[in-house]
Order: sequence, then C-alpha cells, then structure tokens
Amino acid sequence: MGIAKWYRDFNELIMFQHSVFSLPFIFIGMIVAADGWFGWRLLGLGILAAVSARNYAMLVNRYLDRDIDAKNPRTRNRPSVDGRFGVRQMQLLIALNALVFILVAYAINSLAFWLSFPILAILGGYSYFKRFSETAHLILGLSLGLAPVAGAVAVSGTIPLWSLMLAAGVMFWVSGFDLLYSLQDIDFDKEAGLYSIPSRYGSACTMFIARLFHALAVLFWAFFTAEAGLGFFAWLSVVAAAAMLIYEHRIVSRDFSKIDRAFFTVNGYLGFMYLLGIVLDKVL
Repeated sequence: MGIAKWYRDFNELIMFQHSVFSLPFIFIGMIVAADGWFGWRLLGLGILAAVSARNYAMLVNRYLDRDIDAKNPRTRNRPSVDGRFGVRQMQLLIALNALVFILVAYAINSLAFWLSFPILAILGGYSYFKRFSETAHLILGLSLGLAPVAGAVAVSGTIPLWSLMLAAGVMFWVSGFDLLYSLQDIDFDKEAGLYSIPSRYGSACTMFIARLFHALAVLFWAFFTAEAGLGFFAWLSVVAAAAMLIYEHRIVSRDFSKIDRAFFTVNGYLGFMYLLGIVLDKVL
C-alpha cells in the first residue's frame, strides 16, 4: 500500500497524463527522419528519454514554485506543497531523472548526448521566467517544441530543417494553449506579481495572442509538411489540427470554466491525431 500511495502521489506531482502533449511529436520526428519504422531499440530509448526529461522538467517546476503554489487556491494541495514530497526527496528525484536523460542520450548518439545539457537547461529554466518576463509562455512552448527535434536527432544524428519547422509549430501550439490555461490564474498572478500575459494585459488581449500563436502553429506545420515532402494524410492532419484549435477557442471564449476541457481533451487528441496522420502517410 505504501508503494501504491507513493506512486499515486508521484503521478499527481508530475501529472504524467500531460505527456500526451509531447510524446506524439517525438515519434513524428522519429518516423519522418527514418521514413517509416525506426526500430524497437530507438522506441525504447525514445520513451525513456521523453519520460525522464518530462519528469525532470515537472519536478524542477514544482520544486521552484513551492512558495507560489502554496498561496494559490488552485495549487495549494499539490504534493510538493502539502508535505507529501519533501525538499530532499524532490532534489534527489530531479538529479536522478536528469542523470537518466543524459545517459539515455549518450546511448543514442553523440549529438543527442551533447544536446542533452542545453535541453535540460531550457526545461529547468521555465519556472524562472514567470518571475520576470511574459515570455515564460514561449519558454514552455520551446520546452515541448524540442521534442520533434530530439526525435529527428535520435534517428539521423542531424537537425533537419523540417524538424525545426515542426518544432516551431509545437512551440506556438503549446504557448497558445498555455495562455488559455493561464486565464484561470489571472487574479492570483496579479496579486503575486507574476509576469503572465493574462495578468499583464488582460483576458481579451490574451485570447487574441493565443489565436495568433495557434495560427502560427498551423502555418509552421504546413511548412513542415511541405519541407518534409509528406503526402495527403499529413496535410489532412494540418487541416484537422486547425479545426480542433478553432473549436478550442470557441469553447474557451464562451465559458472560461471549460478551460480544463479545452486544455487537456482537445490538445491531447490533437497530438495523437497528428501522429496517426503521419503514420498513415508513411504506411499507405
């Protein structure tokens, strides 16, 4: 029972279910770089790298934000705040996941190994930005946008142009839905002096910027599809993604209480829908 409870608390701490945002795009990068199936070895290493990197990023965020989360009614019951995970335990988990990520990158290839250090710096730096810059939303987007580049590097040992275009699309996609998610904390962020776009510029401006970011996401995904020479199902995925993002904005604009639905459900389906389109494009 103790192990089961620890696992439940750890899962709540890192919110593993949110891995649905980055995992599909790692595999998209790998599939396109390999022009199909990339092998069981890279599948296992890719999953291990993705999980350890995301655990590291979430643990650093929870560790650094303990003081902020304790004051926010929405987050004050997180395991990092209510005592279920102490400071020493979180520090150990951060170090362990960073080490696993570096070792897995070393096992993949030399470029992946050397890139693992700046990647960890970016993943860990997000929490600092909200304290002094509204660009925190873009830093979060960049953190997940690294996923398809990492996938391409794992397979080819290079950083192709199409992977950067796909990454830019992911960055603007994540930054856009993070803006919508941040609307929940607009009043708290104002009181705490945090540099979120909603707290600095208001909900109407935030909605406009989120729409702009999502338009850029679709545009860069179209650039990626053209640059990578993909076919019908890849283009269909771009159109479907655009439709899902339009639907997301309609949900949020009508009722801010539906933000959780828009954030997790719509965006979670979007990533796997996009992955399915790329798989079909390479199979059929």
